[in-house]
Amino acid sequence: MMKENFDEYVELVNEYLVDYLPRIDSKSSTLYDAMKYSLTAGGKRLRSVLLLASCEFAGGKAQTALPYACAMEYIHTYSLIHDDLPCMDNDDLRRGRPTNHIVYGEGMATLAGDGLLNSAFEVMNKDMLLYLDNLDELKKRINASYTISKGAGVRGMVAGQVSDIEAENKPCSNEMLEYIHLNKTGALITAAIRAGLYLGGADDEMMADMTEYAENLGLAYQIADDILDVIGSEEELGKKTGADQLMEKTTYVTLNGLEASKAKLHELTQNAVDAIADYYDNAEFFRDLVLMLETRTK
Repeated sequence: MMKENFDEYVELVNEYLVDYLPRIDSKSSTLYDAMKYSLTAGGKRLRSVLLLASCEFAGGKAQTALPYACAMEYIHTYSLIHDDLPCMDNDDLRRGRPTNHIVYGEGMATLAGDGLLNSAFEVMNKDMLLYLDNLDELKKRINASYTISKGAGVRGMVAGQVSDIEAENKPCSNEMLEYIHLNKTGALITAAIRAGLYLGGADDEMMADMTEYAENLGLAYQIADDILDVIGSEEELGKKTGADQLMEKTTYVTLNGLEASKAKLHELTQNAVDAIADYYDNAEFFRDLVLMLETRTK
């Protein structure tokens, strides 16, 4: 059931993903091509799916949340383009295709990332302008946009990326590693869920329970990624494995070992399941999702 619902959300996002991009003058067509290249390269669309599913979980309609789901995907894709640059992780494969800078050059790849980030906020602001005469709906959208902005910014994803760079080739504690993961990866996942809840009109109790779920999911997702970098295949992941070891990056696996990392992943998975236990079958999608994430590493 979860997979069918997940795939339906992905299809919905993919249907509108390019349509929501702002019109770009033909004189800057290379920028559009570079943005579209990475945006349409595939991927799980996890953050967008979480936003749409959370909106419906709170009683809203996925269709009305689409601008924010697409904006979330623009932000995530921009971060991947920049992460892959030689000055960052220096990767040449992403989602099974050559990375953006390999195809378009470093300068254009940088601008393609910038373009996607700015497009995200243009799309969300454009949607908000449609609700100036409906204060309740406008407040939902302002809260969603602010949540996404915070999760992607200097108190979220960017902060985690900074700490990740500064931790290279240095001793790193579990406390610092958890800070990096909670921000670099977890912040945008949490933002996706909270933004969807705002759009759907969630009450404070649901917001608190789902935030706890999201924070455990975000950390679990990154630990699973660390594990798969060791035991996964390039064909399965769409990117090179062993990159963390090659870059001498501290991960849960390098710091704690494979078995301890799997144990931590299981603990976080159970925490996430427990956080939404009171919602019973209504939370089946979210429960199955986090359990499936753990299953991938077995």
